[in-house]
Amino acid sequence: MSIDATVLRRVPLFEGMTDRAIEAIANLATEEAVPAGDVLVTQGEPGDAFYLVLAGRLSVARDAVAVKELTAGAFLGEIALVDGGPRTATVTALTEVRVAVIRREAFASLMDRYSSVRHGILVALTDRIRRDARNTVD
Repeated sequence: MSIDATVLRRVPLFEGMTDRAIEAIANLATEEAVPAGDVLVTQGEPGDAFYLVLAGRLSVARDAVAVKELTAGAFLGEIALVDGGPRTATVTALTEVRVAVIRREAFASLMDRYSSVRHGILVALTDRIRRDARNTVD
């Protein structure tokens, strides 16, 4: 089942993308349920997907230390969409969670077809780098 495009429009990662690009992303996404207590991604493992939290609460831990919680509207894995490198954190469901999932291989093909998708990812990654740099200095 694909995800409703209006849900994707609320994600900063996809701001400014054309209707056609958003529809293409929506068609790639699938919805999955994650039971409370299950690990969604594990730090150090290869990143192969992007996740948009549709409902529920997740804990994000780096080196086994909780650093934040994610709730509906949050997303993770945008770096994995680009490089497939190791996950930078472990994310565990605190409650039952519903997520929209976009797999890296399919998204890479989409970035080749739509420059607005590629641009949106670059802007989001740059924003994350700047935010992380500010948090390190403070």
